[in-house]
Amino acid sequence: MKLQQLAEEKVSFLITFILVVISVGLLVQIIPLFSTKAVITATEGVKPYTALQVAGRDIYVREGCYNCHSQQIRPFRAETERYGHYSVAGESVYDHPFQWGSKRMGPDLARVGGRYSDEWHRIHLLNPREIVPESNMPAFPWLARNKVNPEEVVSHMKALQMVGTPYTQADFDKAPEELKNKSELDAVIAYLQGLGLALKNKR
Repeated sequence: MKLQQLAEEKVSFLITFILVVISVGLLVQIIPLFSTKAVITATEGVKPYTALQVAGRDIYVREGCYNCHSQQIRPFRAETERYGHYSVAGESVYDHPFQWGSKRMGPDLARVGGRYSDEWHRIHLLNPREIVPESNMPAFPWLARNKVNPEEVVSHMKALQMVGTPYTQADFDKAPEELKNKSELDAVIAYLQGLGLALKNKR
């Protein structure tokens, strides 16, 4: 039985063949990246997240912010004119997992750090329509009420250390003091204010 006939008549063979082809393609595309310096080395100016930023990133993921906001500026003029320097792999070496995304119901956040004041973010997260009347973003009032759990954050930082983030014991020791009496709202703002600063002013 010819290969083409097998693929047309045997669904199980067709599925297996497709999976093999896709797997080979993925391996050819992905494996070289593990040894490419630009991918595995932090871009100049990119630092590991502080304890408060780690907490904020966890909340960002928990609340599903990535469903509406990408963090990936593509190398097209329309994107770089609006958002700034296009995203590079070295910016995300400490992101596990990265938050690139592809859907933009809201604006891309790759370069949002420093664009607005802390107070702007505070108002926007608590009541988006107070800043942008036509916004369809939900409000997050509970972030102001909930306190950050230092033990959880330190535990997450230790897990990040295991996958390559260069945290030290000193970072773990000072985290509880940094997180003392901080709300989840403080944490999310700290995370957002740190996004994209290393390449923000490059064009």
